[in-house]
Amino acid sequence: MNEMNLFYIEKGNGFPVVFLHGNGENHTYFSAQIEYFSKKYRVIAIDSRGHGKSPRGDGELTLKRMADDLFDFLTEKGLDCISLIGFSDGANVAMYFALKHPEILHKLVLNGGNLEPSGIKRSTQFPIEIGYKIASRFAKKSDGAKKNAEILGLMVNEPRIASEEIGKLKMSVLVIAGTRDMVKDEHTRLIANSIPNAKLVLLKGDHFIAAKKPQEFNCAVDEFLGE
Repeated sequence: MNEMNLFYIEKGNGFPVVFLHGNGENHTYFSAQIEYFSKKYRVIAIDSRGHGKSPRGDGELTLKRMADDLFDFLTEKGLDCISLIGFSDGANVAMYFALKHPEILHKLVLNGGNLEPSGIKRSTQFPIEIGYKIASRFAKKSDGAKKNAEILGLMVNEPRIASEEIGKLKMSVLVIAGTRDMVKDEHTRLIANSIPNAKLVLLKGDHFIAAKKPQEFNCAVDEFLGE
């Protein structure tokens, strides 16, 4: 059972497509996608543990735990076959989920994901590390600082996925990122090249192409889902 009572919104009918947002965000990041894809799919957009309107719960806050939350959520909803679309840390959660429950996934979309922290450009990662250190220093004195440390820690300490691991994935996978993404171009290509049935699409833009370039992003994903 899903003891987390994850907050989610659901719209549309048809084959289920689940969306996972990125670090420090919530389901509203995918507002344009929810509106677009719900015209032909049953769209479910979740607020991950400790994000948006979903509770944090007890114990550690990790990407693997979020993947377990997703499995519990799908089990509770009676969904045993879905397409999964993850952005940033949501893509990383999606990879952990795919490795553990490949039989549930029809298709997988990884937008701006990374296998390890070093996959992020140093110009982006360095300020995150500084913020994490500062927040960690004050975590015992401030609930706000503690929460910030936990959220930033997901990017500083995780994920830890070997390229050999994702090489075992057999479902169809779309790896999509921006040409100016905060994820290193060679790292995005490593992910795509490591997965046997992966397709790589690079759209002009930064890390947030789904929100900033919804038409181009939606068309690329829609084409992939319809293949």
